[in-house]
Amino acid sequence: MIHGITVLLYEKRQAGTDPFHAPVYEEIPVEVPNVLIGEPTAEDLVNELQLNGKRLAYTLGIPKGDTHDWTDATVEFFGCKFRAYGDVTQGIEDLIPLCWNKKVKVERYG
Repeated sequence: MIHGITVLLYEKRQAGTDPFHAPVYEEIPVEVPNVLIGEPTAEDLVNELQLNGKRLAYTLGIPKGDTHDWTDATVEFFGCKFRAYGDVTQGIEDLIPLCWNKKVKVERYG
């Protein structure tokens, strides 16, 4: 049976403002279970670098019903940190037979 792993998603929450009244954020780690980790193809790597200037590391499959904001979020798994980029791609839950209906691309971070 196919199953994912638990990853740490760092959610941004406003912690206050700086002296110039710009918002200051803190990142709160949240465990997200059953996330699929997919290795990109060589073609995907070249396309992402040429089109977006990003070095695609993995594509994550997000489980159905997940309500977290993955846009530009920091994600940690395999002992490394990654940064999500681009828009989250979402399919219609009822038309997808498995447990995942969203995809997000991540690049190595920090």
